[in-house]
Amino acid sequence: MKKDENKEGFVHLYSGSEVRVILLKGLLEDKGIDVIVQNDYQSGISAGFAGGTVNTIRLKVHSSDLEKAQPVLEDFIQNQH
Repeated sequence: MKKDENKEGFVHLYSGSEVRVILLKGLLEDKGIDVIVQNDYQSGISAGFAGGTVNTIRLKVHSSDLEKAQPVLEDFIQNQH
């Protein structure tokens, strides 16, 4: 298992603010790529303890979709203002 890959085969693709992650998530889903949004801060609040940071949310894609997701990510990053 790779360092950034969990047991379900999802790998870290991008970290950023909630707004940026939601935008990228939509772009990836439009291409048929399944994503997982990991928000440790919100999860911690829901569970009754603090964890993670407010502005860092992780977006993960299945390792089999990583090659397909890379161009979407690169275009997203290049077009950020």
